[in-house]
Amino acid sequence: MTTRDRQLPFTPSITVATAHRVLQQFSRDRGSTALVLVIPCMLMVLLKLMFDHAGGSFDRVGPQVFGIFPVIVMYLVGSVSTLRERTSGTAERLLTLPVQRLDIVLGYCLAFTFLALLQAVLSTLLAVGPLGLEIKGPAYLLMVVAMLGALLGLALGLLVSAFARNEFQAVQFLPAGVLPQFLVCGLFVPRDEMHGSLAALAKVMPMTYAVQAAGEAARHTGVTGVFVRDALLILVCVVGVLVASAATLKR
Repeated sequence: MTTRDRQLPFTPSITVATAHRVLQQFSRDRGSTALVLVIPCMLMVLLKLMFDHAGGSFDRVGPQVFGIFPVIVMYLVGSVSTLRERTSGTAERLLTLPVQRLDIVLGYCLAFTFLALLQAVLSTLLAVGPLGLEIKGPAYLLMVVAMLGALLGLALGLLVSAFARNEFQAVQFLPAGVLPQFLVCGLFVPRDEMHGSLAALAKVMPMTYAVQAAGEAARHTGVTGVFVRDALLILVCVVGVLVASAATLKR
């Protein structure tokens, strides 16, 4: 550990080692690998088939789900994976070592950021390629939205794992923490047409801004101010939830 490492609230070498260990474990879990990389692509194919004879509905709905599917998928993977670390005693053993709580959280975040990047690339290439999703903006903006959504889902999963006693309870938190965001994010009904209380609730839910950013990427040829604002808001939410997740790790 260098002097510079000790000056930081985390140790980069330990963070990278934690990320490497998580990726090694993940590579041996075929179910989780399929959930992260294959299921989002299958959902996009299903969405295309659903709207195949509905005019331009796929081009309208398709971009917006890039702010939804990654959140749900990475929430499940993040919460269950972290809960296994807690229930198996791995997290407790790590905390007996000279590591910071932020090292563990950032290690997980770094590992799943790599997986989120793969997920975003695969789903975007599939959507704008074989599935024929038409958007006005560059495809990489959808990748950015998908990555931010995945990080948001991961952060929520890490936080929820602190309050769940088993994997079943972690999944039970999904209807309470994620599904309400899904319902009021603007996918089904525009926010300005919602009841006032629901519209106000939507404003404080980060998935709303992920869906809105995806819509901006689909409707405009370049990066808009609204897209940048929404992306920054999601990133702030991710950082805030990760800090709260680190606080739940007790020695």
